[in-house]
Amino acid sequence: MDAALLAQTLARRATWRARDRWTAQRLRDHQQRALRDLRRRAYARSPFYRRHHAGLLTAPLHELPPVTKAELMEAFDEAVTVPGLRLADVENRLRALTEGARDPGRPWRTRWWVAATSGTTGRRGVFIWDRAEWATVLASYARANDWAGLPVGVRHPMRMAVVSSLVPSHQSAAVGASLASALVPTLRIDATAPLLGTVTALNDFGPRLLVGYASALRELAAEQRAGRLHIAPEAVMSASEVLSPAVAGELAKAWGREPFDVYAATETAGIASPCQLRGRHLYEDLVVCEVVDDAGSPVAAGTTGARLLVTVLFARTLPLIRYEMTDRVSLAPGVCPCGRPFRLLGAVEGRRADILVLPGRDGTVRVHPNVLHGVLDDVAVAGWQVVQESAGLRVLVTAPTRLDTPGLSTRLRLALESAGAAAVPLDVRQVHVLPRTALGKTPLVRALPEGDESTS
Repeated sequence: MDAALLAQTLARRATWRARDRWTAQRLRDHQQRALRDLRRRAYARSPFYRRHHAGLLTAPLHELPPVTKAELMEAFDEAVTVPGLRLADVENRLRALTEGARDPGRPWRTRWWVAATSGTTGRRGVFIWDRAEWATVLASYARANDWAGLPVGVRHPMRMAVVSSLVPSHQSAAVGASLASALVPTLRIDATAPLLGTVTALNDFGPRLLVGYASALRELAAEQRAGRLHIAPEAVMSASEVLSPAVAGELAKAWGREPFDVYAATETAGIASPCQLRGRHLYEDLVVCEVVDDAGSPVAAGTTGARLLVTVLFARTLPLIRYEMTDRVSLAPGVCPCGRPFRLLGAVEGRRADILVLPGRDGTVRVHPNVLHGVLDDVAVAGWQVVQESAGLRVLVTAPTRLDTPGLSTRLRLALESAGAAAVPLDVRQVHVLPRTALGKTPLVRALPEGDESTS
């Protein structure tokens, strides 16, 4: 990590600690000032936003039209606020990172960091940050450690192991490479790597902090309980995948403490993370979050929205104003006893792509994966995944012992029918390993491409 970037990142962390003691009114005032600055720059330098917000340049935020990833990528060259930045050039940089195995922590053209989304929910997204913005991205991820009560300094280096993606175009790889320093010795492990090698590397490294996808942490928790993994992290953080209560319980049993469930995205960096009391607070000084229904209207706290609209207050190079994310989340009512002014995030149920759309008794019915959690979490299943095919559903499960797949199939069918689904062909298969994406994630629900009958 270069000295200037480290200094900027540490300065932000120090400044943000004071914000934990702000009043709710001071936080709202900060949001409004930051939002005015963001919109002023966007309207002055981005032809796309002048056009997208035409006639609404002084309107309140909630009256502005949302922007989708597809719209933003289609107009990338006009959306950015820096003359000469072109999507084609950024794509070439990302291609060079991947093909040349270059260090994603080093800036492109000495001043830019870039990353791309995987495109699993539609069109691939490409995002770019300058040095000041990248320091904010890094500090937003480090804030999760601060709120979890993990000290870091010369006498307390943060030995961090991250089990996620090593694809250089992915933000987690760029963040990991940028944070690696004497203060934060970092072991980065590919989530797709063989489990035996991962266990050996973790045993040798001995992390204070273990971070990873929920599916990867679940496998490691099983190894810890089996005695093959013997690490004692001060904290375990799950990120980038939905952490179910059942999996959280498995992690707590393995390491003797409840995991921290961090919510983040490539587009926004950190969005929310838990304090030591496990209240998951929104980073409202950095990101404005609007939980809305299908019609775009805000939903009440405790109600799961259809979409999440985010406005990234520090995004200057590629402004994100009411950017649409397909995540289904809710806000939690009440305030946290810790005293922070930031609102609480409730459930994170995943993305709309995780919802099963099945034939119902009166047309189609949408079934949330929680219906399957209710069955599979009660069985000695190490992991599961549903593949939605044109002919029906294929349910892949992993387990340390042989399962009664016919009995499991019957229970799943009954659960689906109780949720309103008509009888659909259901094929339950026990497999050794669940398929992962190129980024190492294990989605709960995936669609199988036409003609593909593989399970790996």
